[in-house]
Amino acid sequence: MKNHLALGHVLALAVSVVWGTTYISTKVLLTAFHPVEILIFRFLLAWAMLFLCSPKPLLPKSLKGELPFLCCGLTGLTFYSILENYALQFSLASTVGLIIAAAPMFTALLLWLCRRSKRPGGAFFIGFCLAMAGIALISLAEGESFDCNPIGILLSLAAAVCWGGYGVCLEWAHVSAGLNDLQITRKIFFWGLLFTLPFIWINGLSLDLSRFASPVLLGNTLYLGIGASALCFLAWNRASALIGSIATNVYLYLMPVITVVASVLILQEPVTALTLAAIVLILSGLILSQWKKRAHV
Repeated sequence: MKNHLALGHVLALAVSVVWGTTYISTKVLLTAFHPVEILIFRFLLAWAMLFLCSPKPLLPKSLKGELPFLCCGLTGLTFYSILENYALQFSLASTVGLIIAAAPMFTALLLWLCRRSKRPGGAFFIGFCLAMAGIALISLAEGESFDCNPIGILLSLAAAVCWGGYGVCLEWAHVSAGLNDLQITRKIFFWGLLFTLPFIWINGLSLDLSRFASPVLLGNTLYLGIGASALCFLAWNRASALIGSIATNVYLYLMPVITVVASVLILQEPVTALTLAAIVLILSGLILSQWKKRAHV
């Protein structure tokens, strides 16, 4: 049992490390691709790889049986990604990042409201506040600011709630599916891709494949589609099955820390005292949020 718990925490940590570095690849791709195109290629590559790993047909047995996967794809892939992209058009990245970092809190609250977990204890919320303060400090240390654009804030909140909803739907899928983690993840990406395809028409995109003649664009797309999407979602879903969605989502607090570390190692950016203080706050928040004590129902 302890080995399973340890594996869950290791997987969640590993995924947070990868997701914390994806901003570099995304920035590179945004020079040649529309944000929706990046999502389409990511989801398509992820589904294709998962299909090759498990080519057994997974036909829906009933609408009720398929509903958990449909909801996972809609909330965690399509809605979350689209809302985040549109939020960035109205608000600063620092504001969007801070609000979306609240996703673990929404996951915990939604799971409790759906009677799928106990009510989070006081340590969870104290840890949440510490982590949010640390994430805000990181943005300030990088010379960024925050804005109060109501549209951007609402879109960011909706994205955070969608990711919280993904945690609930994933718990539902694990309970009702009778499938392994690879098959569950494959089904989720199928629905996520299906629901994202209409945005090609909405944005008037052509999905020109000639751009992949560039090794840089191809390499970054493969990294996002196979590494950050297929493998990471598979690991994330496995971690959620082992330690629960609440404990897994708390590792999202680490993403700003990973981003700072990547900036130092890859871009040679300096580390300030404010940044170090922010990292201490975030790590303290993560530890407190994972603190186990008797919870109230």
